Amino acid sequence: MPLLKHFVLLWFIWSVNPAFCQHNQDSTLAAQPGEVVDSLYRLVTFGPDNPPRWELVRSLFAEEAVIVLRTSREASTLFTVDGFIAEFQDFANNENVVASGFQERILKMKGTVYGDIAHFFVLYEASIPGSEREPQQGVESFQLIKTDSTWKILSITNEIVGPSNPLPEELLD
Repeated sequence: MPLLKHFVLLWFIWSVNPAFCQHNQDSTLAAQPGEVVDSLYRLVTFGPDNPPRWELVRSLFAEEAVIVLRTSREASTLFTVDGFIAEFQDFANNENVVASGFQERILKMKGTVYGDIAHFFVLYEASIPGSEREPQQGVESFQLIKTDSTWKILSITNEIVGPSNPLPEELLD
């Protein structure tokens, strides 16, 4: 019976702790481009004291990928994959984020796949659980390429949604 109790306890932990499940479910690469995009959001979402598995994040990108993120209301910054991960790690190591975790989730996604190329527009919401700040919505544009039968992110560009910057037509409805 102790083995059965151990199994039941593990099952319970997996079923109620999405951050724990996230790392185990993402141990294999996604087969479709939309799944690759979805995997990135799941991998950068984490619970308290449970940082992302950066090697899995890195595995979703083409080696030459470029990421352009809004770093303030007036500026965007261009990153390599390693620069993006380093910047995200700095954010994830912030005392408040370590204690609370971070959530970034897809609200809506529209994609087009044509042969070995794909484009996805994503409306997402990012937040620090328990924070007094409202979740931040943004739009990301993903370009993916299929090489050696594997879909990889080639680029991401990012913009913040706001009163003077409404959603693009592709994400309305």
